[in-house]
Amino acid sequence: MKLVSATFLLVCLVLITSSFFEATMAGSSFCDSKCGKRCANAGVKDRCLKYCGICCEKCQCVPSGTYGNKDECPCYRDLKNSKGNPKCP
Repeated sequence: MKLVSATFLLVCLVLITSSFFEATMAGSSFCDSKCGKRCANAGVKDRCLKYCGICCEKCQCVPSGTYGNKDECPCYRDLKNSKGNPKCP
């Protein structure tokens, strides 16, 4: 009986934590809409949306248009990856 209870509690815990992580990684509607516009013409759209979302959450802004205009958001412009290249699309 204890094994069944422990297993049930473990399954419940896994389900609760997985839904929590999914909700926290979903992003905000602000970033989703801005990055959707920013990445509309991207060749690798899923990668563009991923990195744009990361940058938007950190900087709380996304430059207008599908390319360039990074001076509108200095934080977005200045984020670099581990190799020193621009992180944000």
